[in-house]
Amino acid sequence: MTDKERDRRITDVGTLKALAHPLRMKLYRGMCVAGKATASQLAEQVDEAVSLVSYHLRKLAEHGLIEAAEPQSADGRERWWQPSSDGVSIQDRDFRDAPEKAAAHLAATRLFHEQRADMYRRYLDERATWSAQWNAAAPDSESLLRLTATELDELRQELVALARKYDEKGRSAQANGDTEGREHVALHVYGFPFRL
Repeated sequence: MTDKERDRRITDVGTLKALAHPLRMKLYRGMCVAGKATASQLAEQVDEAVSLVSYHLRKLAEHGLIEAAEPQSADGRERWWQPSSDGVSIQDRDFRDAPEKAAAHLAATRLFHEQRADMYRRYLDERATWSAQWNAAAPDSESLLRLTATELDELRQELVALARKYDEKGRSAQANGDTEGREHVALHVYGFPFRL
């Protein structure tokens, strides 16, 4: 097991394609939430056969996106996995130099957006099962700004830093046993230029 890096920057098409498979992305996201998991645990989450999940986990491992984790039980037959970094970073500039790379980046970005939108739709469908406090706290807003590309990049960096601050705060509290009322929270932020 290696020391985890903060975010792994993906710059090659092979790794991007490995992650941009619909089931693999679900497995990777599920593992990031769990911290450590077995193929059996993840198969139950995604409602797929353990053998299929194991195959896709090995593909993620081949590209260094996940790695073997210390066993969490005495059952030696269980193979535990964990993300090899706290997250991934995929930047447009790394895929602009060739049409096939740009196409792979666009396809991956669309898949990630569709899966995020599906997560949000599921929350909306289940909204009535969440408390009024959770529903009031869950942001749903749109800001139409007038910025330069540099200002948008500064805003992106500040939002990432703020999200990391709260992630570290939550993880620290949970590690200290403060788990009451704590849930997994997805924060999706999109900023993009548009013309009317």
